[in-house]
Amino acid sequence: MISRSRLGDILLKQQRINREQLDRIEHEAKLHGDTFTSQLVKQQIFSEDELVAFMARSFGCPVVDLDQCEIDPKAAKIPSEMLRKNLILPLQREGKKLRVAVVDPYNINSLDEISFISSCKLDIVVAAESQLVEKLESLSDSDSHLERVMADLGAMDVEVVDTTENDVDEVTLSAEVEAAPVVRLVNLILMDAIKKGASDIHLEPYETTLRVRYRIDGVLHEIMRPSLKMRDAIVSRLKILARLDISERRIPQDGRIKLRLSRAKTVDFRVSILPTLFGEKVVMRLLDPSSLQLDMTKLGYREQSLQWLKHAIHQPYGMVLVTGPTGSGKTVSLYSAVAELNQPGVNISTAEDPVEFNFMGINQVNVQPDIGLDFPNTLRSFMRQDPDVILIGEIRDHETAAIGIKAALTGHMVLATLHTNDAPSTMTRLINMGIESFLVGSAINLISAQRLARRNCPECSKEIDIPAAALIDAGVPEEEVADYHPMQGSGCPTCNGTGYKGRTGIYQVMPIFDDIRDAVYAGENSDAINALAIQHGVKTLRMEALEKVKQGDISLEECLRITVAD
Repeated sequence: MISRSRLGDILLKQQRINREQLDRIEHEAKLHGDTFTSQLVKQQIFSEDELVAFMARSFGCPVVDLDQCEIDPKAAKIPSEMLRKNLILPLQREGKKLRVAVVDPYNINSLDEISFISSCKLDIVVAAESQLVEKLESLSDSDSHLERVMADLGAMDVEVVDTTENDVDEVTLSAEVEAAPVVRLVNLILMDAIKKGASDIHLEPYETTLRVRYRIDGVLHEIMRPSLKMRDAIVSRLKILARLDISERRIPQDGRIKLRLSRAKTVDFRVSILPTLFGEKVVMRLLDPSSLQLDMTKLGYREQSLQWLKHAIHQPYGMVLVTGPTGSGKTVSLYSAVAELNQPGVNISTAEDPVEFNFMGINQVNVQPDIGLDFPNTLRSFMRQDPDVILIGEIRDHETAAIGIKAALTGHMVLATLHTNDAPSTMTRLINMGIESFLVGSAINLISAQRLARRNCPECSKEIDIPAAALIDAGVPEEEVADYHPMQGSGCPTCNGTGYKGRTGIYQVMPIFDDIRDAVYAGENSDAINALAIQHGVKTLRMEALEKVKQGDISLEECLRITVAD
């Protein structure tokens, strides 16, 4: 991470920031694995151009535009990991003089280290952080390109391998695991997934092939097909990294890999291994703290929905539920709510299975049912820990639901997730779990159902012609059809030809108004509750998705894919 104390002290002396801002910047940088300089931009203390100009003026060195600058990748033999860690890019070398581009010229220790390794005197210029990171990544790509690695792996002919467990030679397998091609291929898969913004990696063995797929923006894409001969060696390498039993191939195993990309950035991989007919399937969930969006205002909520949600979580007690299928962003929504509540005077405890991201100021418990540390037992212990806010990773059974409801009714704010299709059906789901309707109606403050939709690519999306009948069938009122000008991406290098880039949330936020609470007491079904909610201005998931179609944020095709008709 860039030296914060030196630059921070300079900014304090020049009264560009105050002590409170400095503490907040340092806290956010540590929380998200960011650099100090990137937080200065994110918190709008400087724009990126202003920060570059300030650095250059303050340190007395020139500014360069790296897009217009000639870069010699062989200027200095310095490990790329060290360059990325310190955000330093060698540009040109003349004898014993090495010109380097930096983000923070006050990072004296790192510059001295580069000078020592290169045996050169440094000529320092300042560049924008976004440009410098992009150039460093492109240089790294050229060093470890997929084709070069795959060429090192030898013949790619595919054959059927005998999967009988007793036929696997552990000594031979261990040697194969440490072979350079296997190590390089596994490293490539992990790094490539990070660069492509994947949320999951799937390694899938079949009878005659081995397939690697990434889940990007919620959709799986096939990336490569390594030789089937390497299946066991690749899986065993991943087991070693995740500290799992390399010799056990009969039962599922779960582990974790922590990959440090720089001093400031780490990425965790949650590893799940499952025995299948033709070998072990591996699924890895990428947990990148730097990509975690904790600002509730940037998650895609409508203004009214965000007001309702903030009001509900700031109540002294009650329950707020976030519902949706796996992979719909429920955890991010809960963490954003917890971040909003995370103050020095608030005691927050969470029970999660597993803990995905860790936060300063929050007491997080990793639930482990196999040793008796399940959700009910963890929640009972929380009640003896004087909590103000309790987060339940998932309500799965009657006992967990009952303890959560009781906590919400006895002076605690409870945040939890549940698997239901929409907000109104959540009330019915809890009642079907065995919770009395009067307890459900009394305890819950608000329910938010959500989905994640792929955004149209900003580079290649354009307006397309869609028949009015198709819009009406999707749920657009006939009188509003003229206001819709649907957009859709055609595919370009920016979005890898998909037409989509990034995702946005679709939210049905339903406060429990008095008439809704009365309907729950009376045992009304979810359709009746939904009708009451709409009268109060609550929009269904389809309505919310159609609104984003109207804004050009998502395509009609994506709207129909992730939501059902009302």
